[in-house]
Amino acid sequence: MAKLIAGHQVRRMRRGAGLSQAAMAERLGISSSYLNLIERNQRPLTAAVLVRLSESFDFDPRALAAGAPGGGAEAIRRRLADPLFADLEIDRAELEEWLAGAPGGAEAFARAYDRGGGPATAQPGETDPITSVRREIERWRNHFPDLDAQAETLADELRLAAGELYAAMGERLRIKHGITLRILPVDVMPNQLRRLDLHARQLQLSEMLDPASRTFQAAFALAGIEARAEIDALAKAAQLPERAAERLFRRHLQGYHAAAVMMPYGRFLRACETTGYDVELLQRRFGAGFEQVAHRLTTLQRVGARGLPFFMIRIDRAGQASKRYAGASGAPLAEAEGRCPLWRLHHAFERAGRIERDLVELEDGSRWFTLARTVHPQSRRAGAVGAEFVVGVGLAAELAGALAVARGVDLTGAATPIGLGCRRCTRPACPQRSAPPAGRALLVNDREQGLTPFGFVED
Repeated sequence: MAKLIAGHQVRRMRRGAGLSQAAMAERLGISSSYLNLIERNQRPLTAAVLVRLSESFDFDPRALAAGAPGGGAEAIRRRLADPLFADLEIDRAELEEWLAGAPGGAEAFARAYDRGGGPATAQPGETDPITSVRREIERWRNHFPDLDAQAETLADELRLAAGELYAAMGERLRIKHGITLRILPVDVMPNQLRRLDLHARQLQLSEMLDPASRTFQAAFALAGIEARAEIDALAKAAQLPERAAERLFRRHLQGYHAAAVMMPYGRFLRACETTGYDVELLQRRFGAGFEQVAHRLTTLQRVGARGLPFFMIRIDRAGQASKRYAGASGAPLAEAEGRCPLWRLHHAFERAGRIERDLVELEDGSRWFTLARTVHPQSRRAGAVGAEFVVGVGLAAELAGALAVARGVDLTGAATPIGLGCRRCTRPACPQRSAPPAGRALLVNDREQGLTPFGFVED
């Protein structure tokens, strides 16, 4: 069992029950001094204490692992990497002491930072379901072992039933669940891609979906039925603040399971390692889309069988991110709200369908190898507005030597110097700068003109 540090959750549980440390320690069969050390995060929870806690207080033990304030020390550290806090020099020991001594304050800081303006812009009672769900996914590092295990079992059963996954899922829906799979004309479903009609006992899919998307949508519907128990447990343990956030989280988990059925963990990881994580080859081998494979790469964190730690991001032409998963990479590129136009991720829009490689270096000296390609989520009718995004994946440059797409790239050579958006970047004399960095005084000199109109006070 991995060490579980959860002092603030235990303290909150004790106070919620109205117990003193002595009373709770007696109920758990431990000494008051030992409970005090647990609450101060100086001792981990043992398996025996965890069992007694779950028996005495009726809660899901997984909630302890998922409930660290602000997503835990690593997530708080990434927020503190913002240049706005550069002069504070908060070290790891101080950070851990803060989390142990004032978990509520750490959570408040994380929420204010994520909201992008702190108390000055936050409205009373305002909540952000998307931020809540992203924080929950981040706590799990976008790896849900229970869903992966159930999906692998289901995928094996489907392979035995039929050679082609889509057909096998259609048969399983019909025979086991009494649901018929139908493809309907776009005139019947003009604004929908999938509809589960329980009255007619039909899973209705739009004819506009390509084969990979049809397979995914069938797997998505199957996940809602066959992985319901696992999804319910994860959603309950998350304790999200509102119904909309819970529904978004459930949708993510259902999609996660669907992708895991299409790309079962063991087979997918072996294919990654033997092909050098060749995304286009993985697409063909598993009948998946580029975005589906890119997302799956961020989930390979099974204990004893870990893949490379990738991050993923999906942007539109305005640079707005509609999906981003840091996974186990810890990549600030996935966490930051802003993006640097010098990152060749944006150039992929001009090279539709082709993979754009880039080696970049952030201000903290970390180097990242990334690849990006355009995607079109679904087909469209002539004359209608179509969606276009760029999906990028990447990992630390020192790990990229294992990638087929990185062959011939000098991963220790010159890299593009980029930032995390102009408001978080303190690189001087950047000709692409569109705003001064936050927290730095603006310098205006009528007698000089620099490379950027936004001069600022440097350290």
